[in-house]
Amino acid sequence: MIKTIWLSYDLGVQGDYEGLYRWLDNKKASECGDSLAHCKIDIPDDQVVPSFVAKELKNNVKFTNNDRVYLIWRPEEDASSYIRGRFIIGKRKGAPWKGYGDQEQTQDDE
Repeated sequence: MIKTIWLSYDLGVQGDYEGLYRWLDNKKASECGDSLAHCKIDIPDDQVVPSFVAKELKNNVKFTNNDRVYLIWRPEEDASSYIRGRFIIGKRKGAPWKGYGDQEQTQDDE
């Protein structure tokens, strides 16, 4: 089945961008801004989208412990289907914008 996916990637300064870009180019991916790509990928019916894409990437890109790839996909291809997202390489970090917002005080100081 053909699935539409978006990949957000952070491979750091010395990441294997050549391997990632080769994979993206082979998939005829579109550039969507800094470190974001969109493509359609053929996934076997018996495979789960995140597992399949992670395996494909690991077979083509040399990842380090600090690399991260976030996959966004629609489980069903119709427009009414909800969108899912998950880190398939690495994990979420603390948000750099934390503490900049206007937060209401919810508790009195003693």
